[in-house]
Amino acid sequence: MNIRIYPLLSIHELGNRDNQEDALYPENDKASENERVFVLCDGMGGHEHGEVASQTVCLAISKYMDSHWPSDDRVDDQLVLDAINAAFEALDDKDDGAAKRMGTTLTLVVLHAGGCTAAHIGDSRIYHIRPSEHKVLYRSRDHSLVFDLFQAGEISYEEMSTSPQKNIITKAMQPGEDNRVRPDIVHIGDLQPGDYLYMCSDGMLERMDDQRLTDILCSEDSDAKKQQRLIDETAGNNDNHSAHLIHIREVGKIDGEIIVDDEGTTRYNVLNIVPTTVDAIDVDEEPTGKKKTQPSTRMIGLNDCKWLWLMLAAIVLFAILAWLSLGKGDDDNQKKQPEPQTEMGIKPILHKHE
Repeated sequence: MNIRIYPLLSIHELGNRDNQEDALYPENDKASENERVFVLCDGMGGHEHGEVASQTVCLAISKYMDSHWPSDDRVDDQLVLDAINAAFEALDDKDDGAAKRMGTTLTLVVLHAGGCTAAHIGDSRIYHIRPSEHKVLYRSRDHSLVFDLFQAGEISYEEMSTSPQKNIITKAMQPGEDNRVRPDIVHIGDLQPGDYLYMCSDGMLERMDDQRLTDILCSEDSDAKKQQRLIDETAGNNDNHSAHLIHIREVGKIDGEIIVDDEGTTRYNVLNIVPTTVDAIDVDEEPTGKKKTQPSTRMIGLNDCKWLWLMLAAIVLFAILAWLSLGKGDDDNQKKQPEPQTEMGIKPILHKHE
């Protein structure tokens, strides 16, 4: 697969902060059309610490990928993991032993002969958006407390954006870790001309949801206009906010070549595990300007089947207990005690954006 892109456009805004803790590779609007490695990090740990962490990871990953690029232009997962491990080692070298430890999120996109490999740690996001179909095809799963609470059924999908705990993340790259966190890795083989790969820190999403983002990227505006609209609509954000806008220009495929593509099935694609209403975002508009809506469909997955079987088993058990109780006296019925309730465990809180 031969992938060519339009000139990379980036956003790197300070927001209402004193220092910039986001870092980008390539640097803002300095990439060539031949760029193949894209990194975006959101640092944490207070003044100087966060920016050191994010810049260190960006530089270490880009240098490692450049010096170890395979001769056949096909990047495997081990190379991605080795590059991230090199970044961890670079963080260890920068560790000053401060009580408030530095750390950073990571988003990494690599374009190569085997397609696109996307990896992330934390709550900075990667999107795959197809304007020709008006859809988000992939959105990385946030490593955050609110997302874990949503999956556990403790809060609703809508409550994630308003929860006071929304800035608490459960994964980050930090120095001095005995057990280093592993990234979520997704392979995107279904790339088409016109598609966008959008990488952003959570500051970009402070006042922008998936629907609005898709409205902008699926519009008829030029890339430069889309970039400016994103800047304008996030101008008042409190946090640092940064993004890479990667626009696919050409995709050349060789007959018979096998391209790995797990975008539509992986559990790391949040669209596979959120409510039906956001499975596929449709922003198609009729000439009258009225938004066209499509009924959403969703196939029953493994998790759905599991809960159906559990419900069925509970009903059968209840029926058996009711039948057995018919042979007991009223005194026994009065002595019936409720079954003890158990709580689903939540992953411990590891890190928090400052």
